[in-house]
Amino acid sequence: MSEVTVTVRGEHETRVAPERATIRLSVRAEGSERSPVVEHAMRLTEPVRDSITARKESGVIVDWTSTRLSVRAERPWNNEGKRLAPIYYASIDLTATFIDASDLSIWVSDVSPWDGVEVGSVSWHLTPETNARLEREVASEAVGVAVARARAYATALGLHDVEPVEIADAGLIAPTASAPPAGMAKFRGMVQESGDMTGASMAYEPDAIVITATVEARFVAR
Repeated sequence: MSEVTVTVRGEHETRVAPERATIRLSVRAEGSERSPVVEHAMRLTEPVRDSITARKESGVIVDWTSTRLSVRAERPWNNEGKRLAPIYYASIDLTATFIDASDLSIWVSDVSPWDGVEVGSVSWHLTPETNARLEREVASEAVGVAVARARAYATALGLHDVEPVEIADAGLIAPTASAPPAGMAKFRGMVQESGDMTGASMAYEPDAIVITATVEARFVAR
């Protein structure tokens, strides 16, 4: 036996604590006349936006967004099958990205009882810099696992030299539907949905973010 082709897969996984928390909320108003509903929604949004900008200036919030006012109308039916006068709904969506989960909890506890405020989900994530660094590290470790496996196979066959021939994202050498792409972070974080939080003290405790990478590699063992 002079030469054998060895094809292996390498995987690696790491778990890290989230560095950022982005919360989504909406401010809503409704009524029978469009202009008052629009004005009411904008008036309800002002203290929420002021609260966000104040925390942005203090460094508690690193980024935030606010969408344009959205207005829609619906004409309900009464129990006699007749269309009633239109009801107008106005809403403004906002997001805010916090550095610390405790600051997020305090802020949500403050604003959730306010009139018209609906608190949505929280997504946990990393900074772009940390994301890129961990993506490289996890992919590199996955390659190391592939090399170690190839050497183990070669040794079991009584061969000693292992030369890499090909390395690729999972599925490109030996296609498979279930493998995640190599070199790309696969995240699994926690998303929390809000319920009835009026008067509640919210506590957000994120799960670790799981980052995985998988590669496929082909070697020639001699």
